[in-house]
Amino acid sequence: MKKILTICLAALALWACNSQPKTPGLVKVTGGLVQGVVEEDMMIFKGIPFAAPPVGELRWKAPQPVIPWEGVLQADKFGPSPISNMGFPRDASEDCLYLNLWTPAKSPKDKLPVMVWIYGGGFSMGSSSMYDGAPIAREGVILVTINYRVGKLGYFAHPALSAENPQHVSGNYGILDQVAALQWVHDNIAAFGGDPAKVTIFGESAGGISVSMLCASPLCKGLFRGAISQSGSSFGPVLPKSYPGENMQTLTTCEQEGLEYGNALGATTTEALRALDPTELNKQTLVTGGAWPIVDGYVIPDDQYKMYQAGNYNDVALLIGYNADEGDSFGFTEDPKEHVAATRERYEDFADRLLAVYPLDKDGKVGKTARDLGRDSAFGWGTWVWGRLQNETGRQPVYMYYFDQDPMYPEGDRRYGHSSPHGQDVDFVFQSLRPNGSRNPTDQALAEYMLKYWTNFAKYCDPNGKGDDPELPAWPLFKNENSQVMVLTGAGPHPAPVASEDAMWVLDEYFAWRRSQE
Repeated sequence: MKKILTICLAALALWACNSQPKTPGLVKVTGGLVQGVVEEDMMIFKGIPFAAPPVGELRWKAPQPVIPWEGVLQADKFGPSPISNMGFPRDASEDCLYLNLWTPAKSPKDKLPVMVWIYGGGFSMGSSSMYDGAPIAREGVILVTINYRVGKLGYFAHPALSAENPQHVSGNYGILDQVAALQWVHDNIAAFGGDPAKVTIFGESAGGISVSMLCASPLCKGLFRGAISQSGSSFGPVLPKSYPGENMQTLTTCEQEGLEYGNALGATTTEALRALDPTELNKQTLVTGGAWPIVDGYVIPDDQYKMYQAGNYNDVALLIGYNADEGDSFGFTEDPKEHVAATRERYEDFADRLLAVYPLDKDGKVGKTARDLGRDSAFGWGTWVWGRLQNETGRQPVYMYYFDQDPMYPEGDRRYGHSSPHGQDVDFVFQSLRPNGSRNPTDQALAEYMLKYWTNFAKYCDPNGKGDDPELPAWPLFKNENSQVMVLTGAGPHPAPVASEDAMWVLDEYFAWRRSQE
């Protein structure tokens, strides 16, 4: 009883200040009052709208201001998930622009650091409801998870949509949703005990790519001071044909694809497009019509590599990295002939050089070294060059990691002996490790290290924190000379040179050659 009373008094103290209502868990935000839930050592708010529902006439428009509500909004359950290109979650809806937050603050005066999570899913699926922010928030930060539009509803360019837009662009609605959510955090987080000047964005895969894009977008100036990208960047050239690691296309290219896609569905006007049932948009009938962010000259002004070369980006502290065996997750083939043929088709003039630095095993099999070409072209090179470019043209620190925690795949499994695949790191950060046949006995130890590093970075823009924890291995700055990354492994995190860096230089030449073809 005494513990319950203490929690309620703490919650009351949190909201009893300035013009905030004096009811536990009741907070005034943009749009009206929201009522959260007192749960153990924190307040939890779920399903807070940060923009108007993007439905009807607002489909394929930038997020609009929240529609005010009367009375108190009960923020005790997640809002609907975005409609996905990869199937429809039970709670999926076009009305999906909601966020959730976990705050351990005892008073709005606490000014705690804030972490904003952006989910992955190839820009085609995902939902903030998949993540529990409580374990991270218990480290003394406010954790926010946000929804954004995915698939055709989030990334669809069309000449008619561009014509009606004040900036004459279309296609980047999901990124604009992320910007709107960050603006909401900036405007409202102080009421929850957060500091709008201490916001860190973080995400994995498409979420990490989004983090990279937000770092380059002029629309995000001043909205965050730190960025964590897990297996995601956007530094490849902008070309009509895309591959993993070079996915970006121009507005003109995507408008034409969108026009062809709309015609295939019999929708030639904005009215007809907006009248389509969302399930119709899920059909892969002719061309994709766009399900990826694009270089539109507004949200994403230009080739991000060139923007960083020119110092034209949001110079914020970085913690970036990727997993040891990402190449095991995308387009992997065990057939040596197919691997060589696919390499020649994609890399053309550079194929022989890349096959030499990412060779087949001595027995002719497609082993990890060969798979690492897929890892580095999609994730490693972009992360590596991101850090290098910021070191050349920016002032804020860069910390880089290499996640190398071997799953214990059983003998007989195709993946036996393979290392960390794409996405493995997410459960470590969120402390959501689950019992399964591939659990490594040192997983929990690594998860605890990563939780400390990630929240230290949010607090101090340095994963080492104040440097007063003797049990936390020191993480060096990433430098362009004698580069060191932090190898994240349950056996003990430790610095090491960049994996396959000599091979990465050949990839660097390849991407420069591709960029020359723009």
